[in-house]
Amino acid sequence: MKYVIVIEDGAADYPIKEIDGKTPLKVANKPVLDRIAKEGKTGLIQNVPESLPPGSDVANMSIFGYDPLDYYTGRGPLEAASMGVETVEGDVIYRCNTITERDGKMASSNAGHISSEEAAELMDALNEYFTDKYPDFKGRFYPGVSYRHLFVYHDEENAKDLAEIFMTPPHDIVDEDIAPYIELPDFVDDVKSIMLESKEALENHPVNQKRIADGKEPCNMVWFWGQGTMPDMPEMKDTYGLKGSVITGVDLIKGLGVCTGCTNIDVPGATAFFDTDYKAKGEYAVNALKDNDLVIVHVEAPDEAGHAGDLDEKVKAIERIDEFILAPLMEALPEYGDFKIAVLPDHPTPIDVRTHTRDQIPIAVYSSNGEADSVEVYDEDSVRQGALGEIVGCNLMKLLLEE
Repeated sequence: MKYVIVIEDGAADYPIKEIDGKTPLKVANKPVLDRIAKEGKTGLIQNVPESLPPGSDVANMSIFGYDPLDYYTGRGPLEAASMGVETVEGDVIYRCNTITERDGKMASSNAGHISSEEAAELMDALNEYFTDKYPDFKGRFYPGVSYRHLFVYHDEENAKDLAEIFMTPPHDIVDEDIAPYIELPDFVDDVKSIMLESKEALENHPVNQKRIADGKEPCNMVWFWGQGTMPDMPEMKDTYGLKGSVITGVDLIKGLGVCTGCTNIDVPGATAFFDTDYKAKGEYAVNALKDNDLVIVHVEAPDEAGHAGDLDEKVKAIERIDEFILAPLMEALPEYGDFKIAVLPDHPTPIDVRTHTRDQIPIAVYSSNGEADSVEVYDEDSVRQGALGEIVGCNLMKLLLEE
């Protein structure tokens, strides 16, 4: 039996006035996904427990089959696992965004989608600045992809408290004053000071001078959030008896692959943005079927479109997933005999809200045994009549194995 999970990150949405109260899923041309819904079973799935924030970390941990209430420790640690960052007891791992601060506001949560090469220079500059100025500096910056980086801070005395305090994701407060979001308890003062002082280190850096000259947003500050300590998760093969692989352009999802003992497959051109190579992802997913029981394919583009409030790009992302990922998978899977494929977002990222929400999202599961319900198409409303009913996210893997 082969199992495939395709995660259309953030694809679910609310009714949008500009398209007559429909959603991107309702207007997109997605014949393969509609076929999966029509010839399979559908329903609603809740990937985010009520007590946790609706982040991709929590939601995708659920999809992987692990209850976030038992295993979630923060987003930063998962990205650290992906990047091979070594930590010790007392380390708190923060997600570190390159941002643009202007007049006290969060002008850009990603510094205009700064390139990885530019951001790496800035991370090096921050390490040099802080270690030169403070010989006993207890932190280190680690460059990642585009605007997504890590900051590891060592504080054995306060590590537990630092890991548990909520720090607001920058994409939730675009165009808002940042001051209210850094009014934090005293034990966070050192970390807060590093964020604020990063402006002094970055403002006149040559990378930013060139970006400004080119009409781009500068990275003149960093923002910490999603912090935690390293999780202890059992491997997929021990939990579910499956050899799994993961295809994604996002370090967070790769980190889940590492923590669950799955193989991360690097796909050339997987950018985690609108320009990601959908065709290559589809080809690599089909190839991964040969050596794996489970293939998880994650596509970030619909989520990025939601954050940007870009309706056209969200619709295009859904359509490209359909054409270049779902279509080749549905063509290849019958060669392996029995199979199941599940398609779902991790959470909604509505165009009008521009951030994640915790609403239930649509899911469709196609099984080679031919079982189907009466739902004809895949969207947020149609699946409410589906045979799967309402599913708790972390039970998805069990559902696939048991049905």
